[in-house]
Amino acid sequence: MKKLLLSFALLAVVAMVGCSEQAALKRDLKKALKVAVEQNKQQALRISPLQDKFPRTFENGEVKFTGTRGWVSGFFPASLWLLYEHTGDEELKAYAENFTRRLESLKDYKGTHDLGFMVYCPFGNAYRLTGDEYYKDVIKQASASLASRFDPEVGCIRSWNTGRKENPELDFMVIIDNMMNLEMLEWCGGYSEITRSHADKTIENHFRDDYSTFHVVAYNELTGEVVERRTKQGDADASAWARGQSWGLYGYTMMYRMTGEKRYLEQAVKIADYLIPRLPEDAIPNWDYDAEKQFKDSSAGSIMASALIELYGHTQNKEYLTVAERQLRSLSSEAYFAKVGENGNFLLMHGVGHLPGNSEVDVPLSYGDYYFIEAAMRYLAL
Repeated sequence: MKKLLLSFALLAVVAMVGCSEQAALKRDLKKALKVAVEQNKQQALRISPLQDKFPRTFENGEVKFTGTRGWVSGFFPASLWLLYEHTGDEELKAYAENFTRRLESLKDYKGTHDLGFMVYCPFGNAYRLTGDEYYKDVIKQASASLASRFDPEVGCIRSWNTGRKENPELDFMVIIDNMMNLEMLEWCGGYSEITRSHADKTIENHFRDDYSTFHVVAYNELTGEVVERRTKQGDADASAWARGQSWGLYGYTMMYRMTGEKRYLEQAVKIADYLIPRLPEDAIPNWDYDAEKQFKDSSAGSIMASALIELYGHTQNKEYLTVAERQLRSLSSEAYFAKVGENGNFLLMHGVGHLPGNSEVDVPLSYGDYYFIEAAMRYLAL
């Protein structure tokens, strides 16, 4: 009897400690989001007069921008929308509307697979929060533009336009990142054959036996057969590029939410169960899980944290939530989270864009900030 009472007492203590830690994390995240509001307002004020300029990173003491057609153009206005949702601050809403409308021309752009990032992140949040049909109309047209890149023989949406110069039809390239752009098509409706074909082909051809993912799969456009599996941004063709793994985890978690198809939930669980044991102590991955070069990628951590919180909601597997909590504690700490007025008004430090190309190494990244804000808000909503 005494042993039983002691066990109950220990469980009670553990529960109290867990609740206390969660309450502390929520306080930290609320503070971080206050900083995010100030950082993004300062950023918006500084760049409002600039045309076709969207913040990408901060290097060598200055903010680096992308144009409308840069794949990260939508993340800054999307962040403004999320922060408006969190605060109800009308100034944030005005900035969000302004920068989102600057991207309208993308609705007719068929030269990229990244329209989900570029259009759906800002316009999707805008429509969700305002109900303005203008935003919905842009999303519908952008979805038609994205769907035009689908090839029925390959069964996928083309990612990059480049291929082998001597025989380009043998190099129809699909990258794991492209899973993220399926959400816009699913939301629109009418594209389920395309999205599910792409997701199923990606399961079939992108993933290794351990459920890590290749970055790039090149197909023969004439036959649909796989020509080659390789990397562009990872350490090696056979390595696990960290952000790519996070894209895969997030993409299949999202596809389960959008479709209800259990095979996508099963895939997300397998990816999570591969990644979690490989995380370091602070739960923020190295830029490539297999690389000897040590550069943390906070963007891979923030994307993963947001995905794990959603995956926890679908599975009730507490390990996923516990890992996401570890990641959010790290990201909101001084080790990763910038102070107001610093870091070029970005939030997270220590991101890696493209290390093999020596591009955006150990810098803030606009998409890292966006998914941190999303993850923080998802956690606070639990």
